Amino acid sequence: MKKLSVIFLIVCAFLGLTQKTYAQQDLLDLGAAQYDSAHYQTTIDSYEQVLAAYGANASLYYNLGGAYYKMKNYPKAILNYERCLLFDPSNADAAANLELAQMQCVDKIEAIEPIIFVIWSNAVRDLLSCDTWGWLAIIAFLCFLAGCGLYFFGRKTVLRKIGFYSGILCVLLCFVFNFYAGAQRDRIQQRDYAIVMTPSVIVRSSPAESGTQLFTIHEGLKVRVRSTLSGWSEIELSDGNVGWMPSEGLEII
Repeated sequence: MKKLSVIFLIVCAFLGLTQKTYAQQDLLDLGAAQYDSAHYQTTIDSYEQVLAAYGANASLYYNLGGAYYKMKNYPKAILNYERCLLFDPSNADAAANLELAQMQCVDKIEAIEPIIFVIWSNAVRDLLSCDTWGWLAIIAFLCFLAGCGLYFFGRKTVLRKIGFYSGILCVLLCFVFNFYAGAQRDRIQQRDYAIVMTPSVIVRSSPAESGTQLFTIHEGLKVRVRSTLSGWSEIELSDGNVGWMPSEGLEII
């Protein structure tokens, strides 16, 4: 009787998962069809329902970015392309479309470039997603174990040398892959960057309307949120300028 109950629960869970999968696919198909028919608002509504019900993924954010771009809602397009790249930094199409959307924005700010080694490291990090780096780390560790086995149990000196040196190489690669997997995970979890959604906003020296006016920024600009206080966010621009603006004018990437 207990076995039958367990089987019944498994079947019910499977059927429920299947129904959710079909429902999700129906919404995705509807969104794609509406996009092809140039009904972009309906496309956005369908994709937003999928996001709310089933969670985020890179391709969904990419499609949303395209629909918002067609509607000339460039801040939302930038937001969704940035979110796509957060989950899939190697998506060249999203990166190219993001540049096109950013060209439609008012603010053109020259970013402070980090040192060359940081640029190289970030470029390597963004070659793959967090999950891919994690799988590479697991594969490298398994290869390390295989090298250890070859070293300890190999009968020929050549095989033992191969096992020794390949084991050292694999354990080093495992550390590197884990480092980049952790770096990508931190980017997803920290979420300290945001897009300005207000058409025009004055950035002030303190979190209050009485604060000194420092400069003005416009919708579509990407900023880093350093802290929040009583409905205000302390932001940092890519050129290093810092100030406070209302949090309601920002949407976290």
